[in-house]
Amino acid sequence: MEIVEGKVNWKGKAAVKNVHGGIRAASFVLVAFAFENLANIHMTVNLVTYFNGVLHMESSDAANALTNFMGTGYILSILFAIFADTYIGRFRTVLVSGFIEFLGIALLTVQAHYSSLRPPPCNVFDPTSRCEKLGSSHTLFLYVALYLVAAGMGGIKAGVPSHGADQFDEKDPQEAKRMSSFFNGLLFAVCIGAAVSLTLFVWLDDHKGFDVGFGVSTIAMFLVLVVAALGWPLYRIHVAQGTSAIVEIIQVFVAAIRNRNLQLPDNPLDLYEIEKDKEAASENDFLPHSDVFSFLDKAAIQTELQTPNPWKLCRVTQVESAKIIFGMIPIFGCTIIMTLCLAQLQTFSIQQALTMDTKVVGSFHIPPASLPIIPVIFMIIIVPCYDQIIVPLLRKFTGHVTGITHLQRIGVGLILSSISMATAAIMEVKRKSVARHHNMVDALPVLQPLPISVFWLSFQYFIFGIADMFTYVGLLEFFYSEAPKKLKTISTCFLWTSMAFGYYLSTILVQLVNRATKDGTRGGWLAGNNINKNHLNFFYMLLCFMSLVNFIIYLIVSRFYKYRSEKKNGPQTKASS
Repeated sequence: MEIVEGKVNWKGKAAVKNVHGGIRAASFVLVAFAFENLANIHMTVNLVTYFNGVLHMESSDAANALTNFMGTGYILSILFAIFADTYIGRFRTVLVSGFIEFLGIALLTVQAHYSSLRPPPCNVFDPTSRCEKLGSSHTLFLYVALYLVAAGMGGIKAGVPSHGADQFDEKDPQEAKRMSSFFNGLLFAVCIGAAVSLTLFVWLDDHKGFDVGFGVSTIAMFLVLVVAALGWPLYRIHVAQGTSAIVEIIQVFVAAIRNRNLQLPDNPLDLYEIEKDKEAASENDFLPHSDVFSFLDKAAIQTELQTPNPWKLCRVTQVESAKIIFGMIPIFGCTIIMTLCLAQLQTFSIQQALTMDTKVVGSFHIPPASLPIIPVIFMIIIVPCYDQIIVPLLRKFTGHVTGITHLQRIGVGLILSSISMATAAIMEVKRKSVARHHNMVDALPVLQPLPISVFWLSFQYFIFGIADMFTYVGLLEFFYSEAPKKLKTISTCFLWTSMAFGYYLSTILVQLVNRATKDGTRGGWLAGNNINKNHLNFFYMLLCFMSLVNFIIYLIVSRFYKYRSEKKNGPQTKASS
């Protein structure tokens, strides 16, 4: 009977390999994650329609409300990761977060159902209409519900990937391979959940009412809790450590600032480190001193022999972990612009689709918010093919286990996102020319569709879908493989944080663009509810240019980055008691 180090079973006893964990236990995690995406992905593309058409927000305000909501959900993953590692563990974090998201979606359902909680029906696209805005108390109700959903999403994103990874032992070669497949399975679970959410749930939103769509989402979130709980007897459960690796990284920067006036010793062996004795951690828990970012070494300067204050004295391994994270920040920063582009496909591109002909065949129409199903279907097909066919083929030529390096994979996605925005600008020029040619600049969206198929927008979605597969999965693998041991389980939060900054930047950029262009246009490129009179094509070209500049910066940054396996170990530090 082989015990799994550092993991317990549902009774709190040591987890046993071949009894607990493995792909069987991870399957419950993947199914729960698929249901969670089933519940909320249609909201990420259709909430703009709800805010705009039902709650009577202006187009830019609706877009900003969505991007703020998404950004908050992603940024909260960091807080939930700290909470999980310090207090309740990752599995319980999944259950608590799932319940919070369940409660938030239930409240959204209540507001969408009862007319007393929202403004009277009104066509916000009709310039002659005087649509009533959402009252202050009802606005409070909306944002409480919305940010409960955001908090739940953040907790799920922090807990699910790390809890799933806990089911595998990376020291075991066979389980390490299965862990890699698990991360590919996460993307596949997202795609499966998205495929149903972007079709069935969006159709329910548009044809049966948002109360029905949100109601079905509430049921899906309840199933998340059920499926996650069913796997409980099989899980290897992470035990809360009373501290968080993220907090330890923050301690290094705080200690370095507090010790900024101290002189570094000539010999790095004089820096603080715990003894490598029988009671200390294993050899793998020690990192050798390196000469980069030497200003952080001040966090490990010993001034007196006493019980160290973790906010003033940190061990060398802790400092080296902070250096690794600090070195990854430029890569992290270069991925923010891509989420900025993604935000436009979830907001303004949906508003474009509302003005276009959505007919597919006969009397069947595709809901505008279902357009992202195009890259999702492609990814459902290409992800297994990439993992099982393309990677082994590339491996023969490059010699890399992953076919191409993580940084190369991220770079491919970044340049494709720039191409996607250029394509979006071209499609918008074409759409507006059709509106002008047919004297339909003032046509009402949905009621008076332009004589141009909505599938012209599929090009930008398709290209971005490929970019998504390369960059986000590459970034996930990059952070996980490069992060120090204690940071591996929360490394996925770096990805979510990158996305959060991208959504927040979208909100800021929309406001800045409208302010900068309001003198030459009617309130700005993106002002008002009539996008036929807006200059969305200019905005897309701005994003294309920003993405291109970002890609050039990324090429420079990635060229100087050295993988951990390429770095030479420096001198070891001596142990201190």
